[in-house]
Amino acid sequence: MPVQQRPMAVTLQVVSIVLFTFIGYLNIGIPLAVLPGFVHSQLGFGAVIAGLVISVQYLATLLSRPYASRVIDIQGSKKAVIIGMCGCGLSGVFMLAAALLQSTPMASLISLLLGRLVLGTAESLVGSASIGWGIGRVGAAHTAKVISWNGIASYGALAIGAPAGVLLVQHLGLWAMGVSILLLAALGIALAWNKTPAPIVVGERMPFMHVLGRVLPHGCGLALGGIGFGTIATFITLYYSTNHWENAALCLTVFGASFICARLLFGNLINRIGGFRVAIACLSVETLGLLFLWLAPSAELAMAGAALSGFGFSLVFPALGVEAVNLVPASSRGAAVGAYSLFIDLSLGITGPVAGAIAAGFGFSSIFLFAAIASLSGLGLSLYLYRQAANAPRHADEPL
Repeated sequence: MPVQQRPMAVTLQVVSIVLFTFIGYLNIGIPLAVLPGFVHSQLGFGAVIAGLVISVQYLATLLSRPYASRVIDIQGSKKAVIIGMCGCGLSGVFMLAAALLQSTPMASLISLLLGRLVLGTAESLVGSASIGWGIGRVGAAHTAKVISWNGIASYGALAIGAPAGVLLVQHLGLWAMGVSILLLAALGIALAWNKTPAPIVVGERMPFMHVLGRVLPHGCGLALGGIGFGTIATFITLYYSTNHWENAALCLTVFGASFICARLLFGNLINRIGGFRVAIACLSVETLGLLFLWLAPSAELAMAGAALSGFGFSLVFPALGVEAVNLVPASSRGAAVGAYSLFIDLSLGITGPVAGAIAAGFGFSSIFLFAAIASLSGLGLSLYLYRQAANAPRHADEPL
């Protein structure tokens, strides 16, 4: 167990680990605002396929969670991060291939899909391993801080990566995204190579499906809240385009910036008042923001809705995550993080095609009403879990 450290020393250690999440999510963010428009406008495919290109990454992350959890718990978080960075580099190769095959739309689409599948597997390794690595270095008492900073790293990277990807394509072309992803992956491997690993916890490990069962209710709340993020990330550029508004990439940046501000300002509330209370407040704000997006008559009000949505969604993952991870022993922590995280993958994976189908039938504004209803359902589930936890008797042998 790590010795007690000063809060700033803990934070610096955590930041030095979640840097790998930042690099990994830059690779995800760079193509985020470009690919839907590229698939829809340049390759000539419909809105459902454009959404699928984004969502297939999250489905790959979902399916690879059990594998990533085994690597983290058995071989260690450091090795998982390095393997994940190698996957990011390979996805960059597929991005380059897609750029070279633009004259053959189907071949270019297949290359994009393969790259997204590889990137999704890499995401499950890097994101969960960084959380496990951080907790292993600073101790389980700082779980909320590790998860919060990991989220700041991921959404900060998305906020920076989305407009960066747009600029790269505008000035250099699609090939530049592939090269940048390759270079970032090489940087991540170089930084991780000589870094001190977290100790591997010895003990009996719960089967993944048993862990999944324990975190299922918390994961469902996360999945319902995550639909709002998936809708904004996948379709905000097309939503702005259909309304003839400008600065769609800036809208993604505002979403990410408000997300980060909320975590920096209110991240400590989880330890002070409990995860469920924080989740309830956050999902309320997210629902309001999505309703703003649904009804927005202008780009400015749509951006305000995105800001509210980002602010609200900010602490949902760590708030429910702390409650979920505390349900399993330390030796299965990697499995708990992976099992809980797969619900956001599931949420983002189904959001693209489902929201695309809704947009095709009812218009792009309707997808934000769909997301608001989902967020409201997550709020109701969190209220139920909070009441159940408050009324449940505690026993001495219960895991903390």
